[in-house]
Amino acid sequence: MPALWPIAQNLETFGALAALFATAMVALAARRKARMADLATEGLALLVMGRVVSGNRVFHDLSARRWRDLNPGMIVRLRAAKGQVVRLELERPDGGPRSVDAALRPAGWQTEVLILRDPANVLAAELSLRHAIEGERRLRLLIQSVTDYAIYMLDPSGNVANWNSGAERNKGYTADEIVGQHFSRFFSAEDRLARLPERALERALRQGKFQAEGWRYRKDGSRFWASVLVEPIHGDDGAHLGFAKITHDDTRKREDAERMATLHRNLELALGNMSQGLALFDAGGRLLIANDRLREIVDLSAADPTQENVAREMALRADLGGDGIDEFLAAHRNLWSLRHEAEIVQDMRDGRTIRVVHRPVPDGGWVSTYEDISERRRSEEQIVHMARHDTLTGLPNRASFSDSIAWALDAATAGGNRVAVLGIDLDRFKEINDHLGHSVGDAVLRLAAERMTAVLQPGEFVARFGGDEFAAFIEFRYDADLHTFIKRLDQAISARMLIEGNDVSVGASIGVAIFPGDAGSAEKLIANADMAMYRAKGSLSENTCFYQAEMDELARARRTLARDLWQAIDRNELHLHYQIQKSVSTGSTTGYEVLLRWNHPERGPVSPADFIPLAEECGAILPIGEWVLRTACREAASWPSDIRIAVNLSPVQLGNGALVDTLRDVLKETGLAPWRLELEVTESAIIADKARALHALRQIKDLGVTIAIDDFGTGYSSLDTLRAFPFDKIKLDRSFMREVETSKQAKAIIRAILALGRSLDVPVLAEGVETMAQLALLQSEGCDEAQGFLLGRPAAPEMLPELCSPGKVA
Repeated sequence: MPALWPIAQNLETFGALAALFATAMVALAARRKARMADLATEGLALLVMGRVVSGNRVFHDLSARRWRDLNPGMIVRLRAAKGQVVRLELERPDGGPRSVDAALRPAGWQTEVLILRDPANVLAAELSLRHAIEGERRLRLLIQSVTDYAIYMLDPSGNVANWNSGAERNKGYTADEIVGQHFSRFFSAEDRLARLPERALERALRQGKFQAEGWRYRKDGSRFWASVLVEPIHGDDGAHLGFAKITHDDTRKREDAERMATLHRNLELALGNMSQGLALFDAGGRLLIANDRLREIVDLSAADPTQENVAREMALRADLGGDGIDEFLAAHRNLWSLRHEAEIVQDMRDGRTIRVVHRPVPDGGWVSTYEDISERRRSEEQIVHMARHDTLTGLPNRASFSDSIAWALDAATAGGNRVAVLGIDLDRFKEINDHLGHSVGDAVLRLAAERMTAVLQPGEFVARFGGDEFAAFIEFRYDADLHTFIKRLDQAISARMLIEGNDVSVGASIGVAIFPGDAGSAEKLIANADMAMYRAKGSLSENTCFYQAEMDELARARRTLARDLWQAIDRNELHLHYQIQKSVSTGSTTGYEVLLRWNHPERGPVSPADFIPLAEECGAILPIGEWVLRTACREAASWPSDIRIAVNLSPVQLGNGALVDTLRDVLKETGLAPWRLELEVTESAIIADKARALHALRQIKDLGVTIAIDDFGTGYSSLDTLRAFPFDKIKLDRSFMREVETSKQAKAIIRAILALGRSLDVPVLAEGVETMAQLALLQSEGCDEAQGFLLGRPAAPEMLPELCSPGKVA
């Protein structure tokens, strides 16, 4: 029986065997009856009134006589035996004797049945029957022992005729419960309504077999996915005896298949949507799996693609040429031989860059990925370019400049040449940027960069450090080459520019430091060129300045002064002076301007013109400015209540977001009425960030503090600024008063500003009044207030007794 088990694992083979078994069982039953009849009547004859009237053909084989010529003596002898078997000797056709067993039995009135048996045939028939029964028993045991398959027979109408243990296990019915029932109960109501059971039997009859899969139902109502085979059974005479049916529960197989199908679909989906080309090669290099992305990168039209084919196709698409292809293939073969992950990057002729990574797998094959990294490489190159280039102008930046000049210094040392570093700052750029807008300023920078780049020659380099600062260097042997280089850059920058309808002209301040004489390192060269550039920027006569050693001393002194300035508050080195402001018409005191003084312990008094710009540059202006506000308000709070003070605001202070809160705290702390505090701002401080500055000024004005625009008449003198904010006072710059007695233009400007003030209903204060003639002019032109040495010099508050008794204009 175990030898038959593999057959049972194959549904179709086992189904055929089961059908054969069912057919055999039906036929065997019929044959058993026929064979038993043959054994019981073998040599059968019917006697009527002692004469044979009919018989079967076996008589011919046994007696070689005609039925009706049977020896009468034999009949008598058999009657005498009364139905018992008598051994007779019959004559063969060839003349020899033949032993038969005979018996005569009554069958009715005057009717008898003569039975002849060949002893040898009886033994053979019994053996054949026993063998058939044993085969039937063994096959029945086999069928019953199979529990994974439901094997049973149906009668021609579809009713269950028998039932094996596999059927009971699969469907839940015992033989007693299901035999005689129609097999349609294994189908769903919908399937029964559609006559699927009947159609299955009809198809089996018509085609000799019905095979299908579908849902079938158990006794408990649960369903399973069944594989079904139905075959018709026919007898020897061709009569339809029923059906053999075999059913197997394939639910798990179906679920596994669905999981595999889902896995396959997901794998196909994943492979199809990969940005990389993917290939799986076996140990022999044959291509087993490839996705669509790989087919886009290389041609896989070869009948049996291999690693070598794919690599060669890549080489062809890279347009490497004969030697290049061989080298490319050799490189790939080398990677395959390493047996660890390795990669190679190849530029293709269509502009793409492909990264190939080979990864070995345990069975000796390879998984290879082919990734188009063109965009990534371009992005990386762009990032590298951005990291080393200025985004606005496209010029190299400071980092790139430092690397390049380091190489240039090494080359100059080896070649016995020199290197000159140029620090370049654009003149009048701030005015252009503030007055015409940042878009024009950006365009100026881009155009200047393009022009300088256009005049560069081998061995020359230009970069942008930031803002309007550029740097350049040249490796040279002769001074004439350096001067020509400087001239070319200067002319490129200084040429007139037409930008957005504006005729723009800028110049350049250039500082030059030379290796090896002025410095031995790139950093020191850049720093020295920068110092020389600032010297050129402050010069009225020349725009190019070469570095000199004493510039270092000045720079060190400036750094020392800045350090001392940070400590000046803590050391009580700062103090305030006040300069009186008076009404031009009445001569009464209207207020005092607060002026900062610094008495350095070693240098003595330091001019505000020196330390105020330095404080703005190093950042000390914020704590110093707060100290000035707090001290001035505290002192003014002790003066007569009608006297105002005017405090200058630095552009740095105006741009500080904490300014309004600081003012509010100072006023609250000192108790000074807000209207007694006037803040003076220059138009250039507003223009730097106009929207933010005007917002801060409005917040200050909301506190009750008044705002004056200082130094009006110089710089921009923009009417737009006056229109954008309701200033409380206009301060006329002192430069006009110096020229008013000798310059008609100065006098005309003063008259225009005074007229402007009257039209805007804003009082005007003239600074720098030093003579009676100047004061008389202001009186005649209707100026509101005046300030200057004629009216009073700046002094400490204790030196101003008029604070207690305001005086009159003499």
